Amino acid sequence: MNDVAFYFETGWHHIISWSALDHILFIIALSAIYLAQNWKQVLVLVTAFTVGHSLTLALSVYDIIRINEKWVEFLIPCTIVATGVFNFMVNNFKPRSLRINYFLALFFGLIHGMGFANTIRFMLAKDQHIALPLVSFNIGLEAGQIIVVAFILSISFLLVNKLKLNRKWWVWALSGIAMLIALNMVIDRWPH
Repeated sequence: MNDVAFYFETGWHHIISWSALDHILFIIALSAIYLAQNWKQVLVLVTAFTVGHSLTLALSVYDIIRINEKWVEFLIPCTIVATGVFNFMVNNFKPRSLRINYFLALFFGLIHGMGFANTIRFMLAKDQHIALPLVSFNIGLEAGQIIVVAFILSISFLLVNKLKLNRKWWVWALSGIAMLIALNMVIDRWPH
């Protein structure tokens, strides 16, 4: 059970810490277009991200894929910028119009998973099965993401639902902030 707690905590800190700012920004950008009443859709969305993330981790641990770490660290903030750009283009916030987000979350989860792949590869012993550590890690990651999403949806409920802030302004403000910070990361992480 110590392994379960260790990997859960590792997954939790992978999303809930200042060193995970890029992942937090991605979750912010991803959930910016949703309101509190859309919580089920957002839950599926972040789970799609986790599925992509865990798939890449598993493929990496088994050495099926390996991508240069500099490129991965550069691509992660690019996913935030791309998500923010998508948010600026959304005119219809109906669930049917936002279905593409599930594919974006899954695909971008693959990229984000590569960012942690080397770390988890070194954590696992050569003869250790990856199922329990990977599941524990992803449950911790998912729990952290749900906390971030709950915070964002709570603020959107207060501002958009109660104080009647224009929803588009909310989406643009949240997406714009995430994009500006991510653009700085893109510049800092440009592969040389």
